[in-house]
Amino acid sequence: MSDRTHDSRTANRRTFSTDTRAIEGLPVRLVIALVVGVASLSVMMGMIGDIDGLAATELDAQPQPEVTAPGDQTIDVAVVDPDGSRVADATVIVRGGSARMDGVATAQTDSEGVASVDVDPELGPNQADGTLTVDIKPPAEGDYVDERGNTEVLVVEE
Repeated sequence: MSDRTHDSRTANRRTFSTDTRAIEGLPVRLVIALVVGVASLSVMMGMIGDIDGLAATELDAQPQPEVTAPGDQTIDVAVVDPDGSRVADATVIVRGGSARMDGVATAQTDSEGVASVDVDPELGPNQADGTLTVDIKPPAEGDYVDERGNTEVLVVEE
């Protein structure tokens, strides 16, 4: 190795060790900027979530009776919001789950938020019980959704 190369490396090391520009503080400043940015973003997202115009209201189905027997019958399904208020003009869809049903049964909620659905559930051979699933198609007006599972109707052999 030549003396010139050796001397330039030594000179670079000395200059770096005597540098007073506080390069070591740069990562700390980046971490602080990142923490402040994330905190500001979470506050803004919280403010957006509190605006009623952007939030959707989850609907739930309350079937009566919740336990029934196989055969022709009518199930009344109340559609409610999280406050317990009933919702009119929603479509209730009942399908076979572990209990069988020919096709699907649908009905629309009246002004009191109740739909009367005619069903004819059947249980298979050696099947003591089964379920019917209930889905809701929210009304066109309003910010309603039905994303979570609803109460199922239990079908029990008498």
